[in-house]
Amino acid sequence: MTDSILSKAATMEIPINSNGDSRTAEDDGFEQGAQIGGSLDEIVGTLPVTMDLQQVMVSGPNLNETSIVSGGYGGAAEGIIPTSSIKDIRSKSRGITPSHSATSRIANQPGHYPAPSMHHSNSNPSMMSEEATKGVAVEKFDSMKKWSINTYKCTKQMFSERFGRGSKTVDMELEAQIDVLRETKMKYEHILRLARELTNHFYNMVQTQQALGDTFADLSQKSPELQDEFGYNAETQRLLCKNGETLLGAINFFVSSINTLVNKTMEDTLMTIKMYENARLEFDAYRADLEELSVGPRDAAAMVRIEIAQQQYQIHKDKYERLHSDVSIKLKFLEENKVKVMHKQLLLFHNAVSAYFAGNQQQLEQTLRQFNVKLKPPGSDKPSWLEEQ
Repeated sequence: MTDSILSKAATMEIPINSNGDSRTAEDDGFEQGAQIGGSLDEIVGTLPVTMDLQQVMVSGPNLNETSIVSGGYGGAAEGIIPTSSIKDIRSKSRGITPSHSATSRIANQPGHYPAPSMHHSNSNPSMMSEEATKGVAVEKFDSMKKWSINTYKCTKQMFSERFGRGSKTVDMELEAQIDVLRETKMKYEHILRLARELTNHFYNMVQTQQALGDTFADLSQKSPELQDEFGYNAETQRLLCKNGETLLGAINFFVSSINTLVNKTMEDTLMTIKMYENARLEFDAYRADLEELSVGPRDAAAMVRIEIAQQQYQIHKDKYERLHSDVSIKLKFLEENKVKVMHKQLLLFHNAVSAYFAGNQQQLEQTLRQFNVKLKPPGSDKPSWLEEQ
């Protein structure tokens, strides 16, 4: 394309001066421009990419102010091609980007506004999110590392204690109280299971008495010769059914209280005891680790490890002592609460059963009022007709 432009430049109009010499100062400028334009390919190939083309053409005329008129001899000018476009074309064909000076000249032109740079605004959020992701990954890795080390030490200590090769921290008084609590919980769970079975059997008996009383009442209406006998038995079964429902309410209250004591109060204390035992195992594991490092060499690296082991030992010692105190306090309060609850529930159970089998309806109702036991109305446990639909 450059050669075609230069060939057109060679065929442009040439005016003749008064002396008959066709060469003028302007023609010399054109000739120098053509010579420089012809050798531009060789010059550009040897220059750095960022060098301004105008520096190459310092010795020649200002080609930015020249123009090439296309057309034949004597013809009208079809178009004027600025020579600055030639440099742009050659630069693009060679892969040369505009230099800093050319860019500055464009930026200094009036009405030109530089495009805003979006690199920093786009890179900052991405960098922040990347740093946050790395921070989370490092934190997870550290926690996994600590967990692995702790698990290894505790497993080693547990096997050492089981095979009799490691020492164990033991509080004989506290361990005896814990064993008593576990045995008590097992016995109370057995009482709770038997009380629930009694409730189910007694409920079925009350339902049978109610059905039998309804049958006696129906037969008293249909058998005139046995009306009085059927009537007496129907009234007796109804009275037994009513007293049975009252006793059933007392037994349900007894079962509910025992269930709360066993599955909530005692269970909460046993959970604290389990945490205490885990803390004791960790404390012994780090204590054994510190003792092992203390009898080893005393070089600089070993001293650093001993210092770290001492810090971990102190941390787990504080945790062990804190949970030891918590277990002691909870065992004390549990014993007091157990005595108080069981005293009330056993008295309720005895008085209610005695009054029922003695046929003393007033004493039975008075016992329930004494212990603030509220009976549910008959049929309250059954779903309503709307719920059954």
